[in-house]
Amino acid sequence: MRKIVILAAAAAALLVSACNTVEGVGRDVSAAGRAVSNTARDAK
Repeated sequence: MRKIVILAAAAAALLVSACNTVEGVGRDVSAAGRAVSNTARDAK
């Protein structure tokens, strides 16, 4: 359940954020990846 909440929050952040450059998209994707990695680490 916690994974789903974090993934949904990351997806919402990507949709809501107004990143107009490729660099901005890269930062958003990187942040989402860190959230997923942290969740995976916590689930161990």
